Amino acid sequence: MITNSFDNQSAAIIDPQRKEDAPKVDACIVTFSHVIEQFVLEHYDCEKIGSLWSATGETPIWQLTHHGKRFAFYKTYIGAPASAALLEDARVELQTDKYIVFGGSGCLNKEIARGKVMVPTEAYRDEGTSYHYAPASDYIKIKNTDVVAAFMEENGLPYVKGKTWTTDAFYRETVNHFEKHKADGCISVEMESAALQAVCDFRGLDFYVFFTSGDLLDAPEWDMRCKEGELAGTQHDVGHFNIALALADYVTE
Repeated sequence: MITNSFDNQSAAIIDPQRKEDAPKVDACIVTFSHVIEQFVLEHYDCEKIGSLWSATGETPIWQLTHHGKRFAFYKTYIGAPASAALLEDARVELQTDKYIVFGGSGCLNKEIARGKVMVPTEAYRDEGTSYHYAPASDYIKIKNTDVVAAFMEENGLPYVKGKTWTTDAFYRETVNHFEKHKADGCISVEMESAALQAVCDFRGLDFYVFFTSGDLLDAPEWDMRCKEGELAGTQHDVGHFNIALALADYVTE
């Protein structure tokens, strides 16, 4: 069974090791948004310092300087397996133990406004990747929740904390599953955080994450809660990169 997949008794057949000449950065910021990636390249002085490769092509790693610190930045893929694999590869290409990840999520509570920043406390493991990095359990604890929440508080950023539901199959988010996870305290649904936390725990990395509250599941019918092409208050809201950059600065003080 998938829940029996964690094996820490034998060696990995492919075991990625950090390159000796990997550039040192203070932290790495990870987005899922092509809009935000383009915004960063147009508004910051970025230097390409590495590449992540797969059959789908190249994922460039960029470096920018902010307040005298060097931060890496790349756009990852959606979904637990792909985003986890790129994080593993980034660990090979970069010398840093801090990863700030931000993206969009579905909302399980109609009282939470669209565009609200959500800070997850635990992630329900409805995906497969995390079970190869951590013993089976229903939830995995998001270890730096309090750090991210403290940053939001100190900077006067409105946010909400709660559990999240990480799933591999967003087209199979059924009514029964929604009701179950909402009743269990989940306020959001997304596709990566359980796996990324598991990878970071296994590899000894610090994982900092927040979501943008997007489409609403807690309604008689699914509600996208934005107009086609609208960016503000969505996962493509470039203001959330500024939050991520400030968070990277905060956790490297």
